[in-house]
Amino acid sequence: MHTIRNFSIIAHIDHGKSTLADRMIQLCNIVTDREFKDQILDTMDIERERGITIKSQTICLPFTAEDGETYTLNLVDTPGHVDFSYEVSRALASCEGALLLIDAAQGIEAQTLANLYLAMENDLEVLPVINKIDLPAAEPEKVAVQIEEDLGLDGATIRMCSAKTGQGVRELLDAVVRLLPPPEGDPAEPLEALIFDAHYDPYRGTVISVRIVNGTVRTGDQIVFMSNGAEYRIEELGIFRLRREPRQQLAAGEIGYLIAGVKTVSDTRPGDTVTLKERPCLAPLPGFKEVQQVVFSSLYPIATDEYEELATALEKLKLNDAALTFQKDSSAALGFGFRCGFLGLLHLEVVQERLEREFDINLILTVPTVKYKFYLQNKTMLEVDNPSYFPDPGSIVRVEEPYIKATIHIPERYMGAVMTLCMERRGENTKYHYPMPGRIEFTCELPLAEVIYDFYDRLKSVTQGYGSFDYELIDYRPSDLVKLDILVNGEQVDALSQLTHRSKARERGLKACERLKEEIPRQMFKIAIQAAIGGTIIARETISALRKDVTAKCYGGDITRKRKLLEKQKEGKKRMKTVGNVDIPQRAFLAVLKSDQ
Repeated sequence: MHTIRNFSIIAHIDHGKSTLADRMIQLCNIVTDREFKDQILDTMDIERERGITIKSQTICLPFTAEDGETYTLNLVDTPGHVDFSYEVSRALASCEGALLLIDAAQGIEAQTLANLYLAMENDLEVLPVINKIDLPAAEPEKVAVQIEEDLGLDGATIRMCSAKTGQGVRELLDAVVRLLPPPEGDPAEPLEALIFDAHYDPYRGTVISVRIVNGTVRTGDQIVFMSNGAEYRIEELGIFRLRREPRQQLAAGEIGYLIAGVKTVSDTRPGDTVTLKERPCLAPLPGFKEVQQVVFSSLYPIATDEYEELATALEKLKLNDAALTFQKDSSAALGFGFRCGFLGLLHLEVVQERLEREFDINLILTVPTVKYKFYLQNKTMLEVDNPSYFPDPGSIVRVEEPYIKATIHIPERYMGAVMTLCMERRGENTKYHYPMPGRIEFTCELPLAEVIYDFYDRLKSVTQGYGSFDYELIDYRPSDLVKLDILVNGEQVDALSQLTHRSKARERGLKACERLKEEIPRQMFKIAIQAAIGGTIIARETISALRKDVTAKCYGGDITRKRKLLEKQKEGKKRMKTVGNVDIPQRAFLAVLKSDQ
């Protein structure tokens, strides 16, 4: 076991985690130059297109150190985006050490701190690494001072490298072997294996990623999942290289995979403990704390007969994405669907794209909302994340909405623009300090509902891409909340209802009406699109009718003949309006959900 090192790479977005993993993989010669491609661990199409890591990936590297001994390095590459921080926390649970990567030009950013705290919670040995030292704007000495003063890490352990050119990567791996601790555990004890990830293979069933804490497991063993007592026989186990590499056994301290023909997806839960049937362990491992979803949206299949397929697809996706939650939901306009919880808007987009690509299902999403608390006159408290469950306004005593503490790191010159943005979003208790010359750390308390729409995009545009943003939920505070309904031709469209603060209701209503006017095709009669709070109309747009010239055949003669034809047309349109249905196309729903930008 002394030759094993389990470590992960953690950092803010774009500080070079996946590029550093590439250099380490090339240095250990487990891939030929012909097969190599950049960001080799990012296997999903969506990761390659967006240039971000979404899933943490494990790879086992053989490395010969300076002393001539060959070590087994289990490297976990993690995402940097705040929406995928649960991936990081699960990856860290399988490691003893972490490389904290910091950009030599950008310095310490919001997610750097958040990831460092995650590593400390898991009692990991943290090795600070300054990356991108080849950049013209690099200031490694300044960043080294920052690491010592702001993070409180030992300056003697700081390593410098350039993941792009490969400079300093070999020395970094030597430091990993020297400074990070080997795993602890006893191969002779009863088996304790922690499930930290899984994915579904259509031919083999569930492929489970495990970290063996104690004991040894071999092919053919009978295993038991401790959370539900399900029993299976191991068909194959092994380690992760670029492909799965089978082995005869896995022992304490190792990270690998198990395939046991698990077809019922719900049997496998990340955080569960796997043990042997003949010689079980006494108690399960602590597992992971439940993640807090912050954004809620309903997903409906466009074709109603795809409902069952959507249910199966969500089950399989949840296996690979433990932060997704869902429950059944239905709507008068859209039929049956699922109410899903996400960790942020990027998470929502990624789930939508994965469902459409990997499972070939076309979806409609409703307006994202957060969870509000309603205190009613009968002394009960109701949690509502769906506008259709909005209680009777007469019975509400008070409403509370979730607030977050946002930490924003920006260059000094963007201070005014960011202050304005936060004030527009009902920000309060703003504070700031200077962690280093020229950079500001700005904290502000904001309602979560104001952040989930397009706050991050707006922050990026007002700071020209230099702003970094991280947040944590703090508490619930009183709010003046209303339900905004959209009426088309006098009929309410429940999928377009929104919960919003009274001060923003008219602005939101106007925007929704304008979008619908652009997208709904014209009919033979006038269509009124209205936004209403209760019985009060606060915004309206009208789609004018298609005109047919009924007097074209009527030439010459008395004006009364023309008038008679026009009156007849008017009566027809009136009748059509009372019985006519307006079909709202799919793109109209999507247009209302999209922000201005």
